[in-house]
Amino acid sequence: MIDLYSILRLLKGVNVMRSKYFLIFTIFSLALIFLGQEVISKKVEIRVRGGHVNEFKDSKGRIWYPGQKEYSKGDWGGWIEQLPQTAEVATLTPDAKKTAEEAGYDEPLFYAVSWAAFPITVKHDINTGSGIFDVTYLVGEHWSPNNRGYDIFIEGENVLPLYVTPGNNEIDIKKFEGIQVKDGVMNFDFAGNAKTGKGDLNAMFSGLEIVTSKYSVEPNDDKLTATWGKIKASY
Repeated sequence: MIDLYSILRLLKGVNVMRSKYFLIFTIFSLALIFLGQEVISKKVEIRVRGGHVNEFKDSKGRIWYPGQKEYSKGDWGGWIEQLPQTAEVATLTPDAKKTAEEAGYDEPLFYAVSWAAFPITVKHDINTGSGIFDVTYLVGEHWSPNNRGYDIFIEGENVLPLYVTPGNNEIDIKKFEGIQVKDGVMNFDFAGNAKTGKGDLNAMFSGLEIVTSKYSVEPNDDKLTATWGKIKASY
């Protein structure tokens, strides 16, 4: 593959580029594009399926990791502190099926949950690497319709306080954009909250989807400095 500096040397000899300042500006712009593309190529996509010990490949070929796996630094992550409990009911209402299909998710992703008996919370650490990410939370309610309340914390921030799950065999899909991770690990904590006024405070999730945010495409400063140094040295 031809690198940016090779392109610079090639363009340097083109007579039509009479202004060296114009040429420098052009190459600097190309540097931003190339480095931005490099960041995009490293896009993170991590998906976790609650209530299961095995991976799941959905109809789009996407892999969902098992939410019942204990945390490890050497892979995608997993649960921390205490193994969640599981439950599953393979039933959805027609409206729930329609919602799942329109959102691009397979129905089985909403059958099972990883959950914890209050006051224990469900905690997962995901090895995203540092950056900015968009998170989608999936849940199917089959046990306490409209009567389960908890908070959803991501990176220590209560992104959805006083959340109440939907009706019987219904689903919910919540999106949280621009979540910043500075230490390489995204922390999740699903914690029952009595302030919801609900009778069931056992928090849970059916699925978690973490992808690189559209806001996180930033050039690598070190590589940009090195490239700019080569450009200046050539003139």
